[in-house]
Amino acid sequence: MLRALYLVIVICCVLPTVFGLVGVSLSSLGYIPPLAMHHPSLDGFAMVFDWQGVWRSISMTVYSAVASTYLACLITFAVLQASWGTAFWRKVEVSLSPLLAVPHVAFAIGFAFLFAPTGMGTRLLHEWFAYDSAAQGVADLALVINDPHALGMILMLALKEVPFLLLMSISILQQVNVSQIEKVSASLGYSRAQAWWKCVLPQWLTKLRFPMLAVMAYGLSVVDVALIIGPTNPPTFAVLVWQWFNDPDLTLLPRASAGAVVLFVISLILIGLARFIEWSITKGLRSWQYAGRRGFALPGKTVFLGLLVMSVSMMPLMLLWSVAQRWRFPDLLPSRYSLRFWEFEWASIVGTIEQSMLIALISASTALVMALLAHEYRLRYRLQVPGYIVAIPMLIPQLSILFGMQVATLYVSGDAHLLWVCWAHVFFAFPYVYLSLDGPWRSYNEGFTRVALSLGKSPLRVWLNVKLPILLPAIVFAWAIGISVSLAQYLPTLVLGAGRISTLTTEAVALSSGFDRRVTAIYAIWQALLPLLFFSFAIFVSHLQVKYRRLSIKGLLPNEYLSRKPRHS
Repeated sequence: MLRALYLVIVICCVLPTVFGLVGVSLSSLGYIPPLAMHHPSLDGFAMVFDWQGVWRSISMTVYSAVASTYLACLITFAVLQASWGTAFWRKVEVSLSPLLAVPHVAFAIGFAFLFAPTGMGTRLLHEWFAYDSAAQGVADLALVINDPHALGMILMLALKEVPFLLLMSISILQQVNVSQIEKVSASLGYSRAQAWWKCVLPQWLTKLRFPMLAVMAYGLSVVDVALIIGPTNPPTFAVLVWQWFNDPDLTLLPRASAGAVVLFVISLILIGLARFIEWSITKGLRSWQYAGRRGFALPGKTVFLGLLVMSVSMMPLMLLWSVAQRWRFPDLLPSRYSLRFWEFEWASIVGTIEQSMLIALISASTALVMALLAHEYRLRYRLQVPGYIVAIPMLIPQLSILFGMQVATLYVSGDAHLLWVCWAHVFFAFPYVYLSLDGPWRSYNEGFTRVALSLGKSPLRVWLNVKLPILLPAIVFAWAIGISVSLAQYLPTLVLGAGRISTLTTEAVALSSGFDRRVTAIYAIWQALLPLLFFSFAIFVSHLQVKYRRLSIKGLLPNEYLSRKPRHS
C-alpha cells in the first residue's frame, strides 16, 4: 500500500517537471500542433535575442539574483555568528515565525510604502532633517523602488530570505555541534569570531546548499515582486517572458517559450556558479581556513534588529494607509481618516479570502500527507527518488515548467481550473513541506518504534500513539509552511487558473500597479494576516505539546502510562 501511494506522489509531484520542460521546449522550437505549427525551427530564440534591451534585462536578472542570494547568506551568517548560543538567539527564534509568515508580495508592498519617493521614509527625512524632495529629480528619487539597477529589489529579496535561511540553519548547526567546535577552537587560542569563520562557515555553507539554491532560483524567476518594486524599462527577464506569454498574438508563443527555456538555462548556469563558489570557499581556496589571521565579528544583532523593526513597522503603516482618506505629501500622518475603503472592498475581499483559504488548506493538507508518506517510505525501502529530485520545483524557474503543465492539463480537462490550481500549489508546496520535515524525521529515535512493535502493537497504532505525539509540532509547522507557500503563489494561479481563479496574491499584485495605496494596503494586510494566524497556531500547538509532556513526566495526567503503578506485587 505504501509503495502504491509513493508512486502516486511521484506522478503528482515529480513527473510534472518532465512534462513541463518537454512541453515548453517543443513550443520554443515552434512545434505547437493546436496552432498548426508542425515545423520545428529556432525562430523563437532569434526573436528573443533580437528584442531591444534583452541583454540588459538578462544581465540585470542574473546579478540581482546572485547579489540578493549572497547578501541574504552574509546577513544570515552574521546573525548566527553574533547570537547562536546566547540569550539573544531565543529572541531570534521567537521572531522567525512572524517574519516567515509575511509573503513576498505583502513584504514588497510594505517595502514600497516605506521607501517609495513619497513613502514614510521620505516623510520622516522631511520631518526630521527638512529634506527637500521637490528639489530632487525623478531619477534621483527612484533609488529603491523601480530603480533602473534593481538595487531595491536586491535589498528587499535579501531581507525577506534571511528568516528562511535562519530557519534552515537551525537543524544544520545542531548537526555541526557548534558548542564543541567553539570549545576546541578556544583551547587552540582562536577567538569565537575566528572559530565561526574558519570552522563553522565551511560546514554550514555546504549543508545550506539546497536552501541557497532555492533562494537564488526564486530571485531569478520572481515576477510578482519585480512587478511591484523592480525596474520597468527594461524589466527583469522573468517579467519580460511573462509579458510575452500574455501577448494576444498566439503566433508569437514560440518567443515566450524560448524565453522560458533561456531562463531555465540561466538557472542551470547559476546553480553551477553557486557550486563553484561553494567549492572555492570550502576546498579550492581554503588557505584562509588555517591561516593565523584573526577573524572579525559581524554586527549580526544590529542587522537583525533593523530587519525586525522594518518588518514590524510595515503592518501599522499598511493599516494607516487603509484608513487614510486624505494624506498629503510630506505630512507625517493623514489629515482625514475613513473606513469607506474597507466598506467598499469588504464584499469582494471576503470571497477572495474564502477562495484563497480553500485552495491553501486543500493544497497544504495534501502536500503534508504526501510528505509524511514519502518520509515513511524513505525509512522502509531503498528504491526511492533522491532528495535533490524532490527539490527540483524549488530550484528551477516556474515559468520554465508552467506552460508545459498548462498544455498537459488541456488534454485532460481544460475547464477544471480550481483542480489544476490546487494541483499546481501542491506541486510547488510539496518540496518545502518535505524538506521542513526532513530534519525532525532524521532526528527521531526509531528505537521508540521498535520497542512499541515488540510489545505487539500494530504499525499504524505505534505511529499514531508514539511517533505522532513526538513529531506533532514539526508536522503542524510544516503544514503552516505549506499554507504560506500556497497563499504566496502568483504565476501558478494565473497560468493554471486561466485568469478565472482570484486569490489575495493575484489581486494584491494587480492592485499594486494601479497605485491606489488604500485598496492595495487592505489586500496586503489580509495576505500577511492569514499565514500569521496559521504560524501562531503552530506555535500554540508546540507549547501545548511541551506542557503536556511535562505534565506526563511529572505523573499529573492519570491516563498516562508513566503515572500508572506496576500491576505485579
